[in-house]
Amino acid sequence: MSWVCWPLSFLAFIKTQLVLLLLRVLTAGPIPRHVAFEMDGNRRFARRTGRRAAEGHSDGFQTLKQVLEICMRLNIHCVTVYAFAIENFNRPTEEVDALMKLGEERLVEIAQNGALLSQHGIRLNVLGHRELLPPHVQAAVEKAEQMTCQNTRSILNVCAPYASRHEITTAVQSVVQQALHKEKFDSSSITEQSIEENLMTTLGGSPPLDIFIRTSGVKRLSGFLQWQCCENTQIHMIDTYWPDFGLWDFVPIILDYQQKVWARSSS
Repeated sequence: MSWVCWPLSFLAFIKTQLVLLLLRVLTAGPIPRHVAFEMDGNRRFARRTGRRAAEGHSDGFQTLKQVLEICMRLNIHCVTVYAFAIENFNRPTEEVDALMKLGEERLVEIAQNGALLSQHGIRLNVLGHRELLPPHVQAAVEKAEQMTCQNTRSILNVCAPYASRHEITTAVQSVVQQALHKEKFDSSSITEQSIEENLMTTLGGSPPLDIFIRTSGVKRLSGFLQWQCCENTQIHMIDTYWPDFGLWDFVPIILDYQQKVWARSSS
């Protein structure tokens, strides 16, 4: 039987080497520093395959690991993902509990020494209204962040539980408090720049957002990085469900980014 298995293993090896070659070729062009993924479609993917929503979310986590690996091969410095919206607490209790359990287990799993984040020198930031998380999940988040706090090559922002309105409101409150603590209140210190400097992404060291990707065919931001999506951000809404998202969905987006960067530089 070994003569049957060997060619299959060889073909898999060749495929892997071709993928690595493709990624190296792409890095010869301009590469975005910050890419965001709105990981949508896990539940619909699960329903399509006749499974529970929790299983779709688990598949989505596996996709996140694969996509993060691709991003690191492309030398993308910062990846931000929308893992859980504040309003998602309104979903069925069984699904919310499954998501909390998934987050508690998998964040520590990928942060452990020798796992994905340490392999690539990725620092984990969990952004959002963390006080809403169950205490045991908060403890897991803090542990995972602590395990990666010395990593300096790249950043993974996991937004959970998150809403842009909450992030912007928190930033404005911080700016106002800073202004009030000065000897003489100066309203002119409350500016777009000062608000941006107090956004969770900025405080976590993230560069400006270059590419925003939402999967599943839904064409709206849905409360994710609404401030960060500016005129220089390239926004892509694609039909693929997140668990199905992969290299061949991502490559055209990177090529489009490179083409637009070259077009701007030559104009």
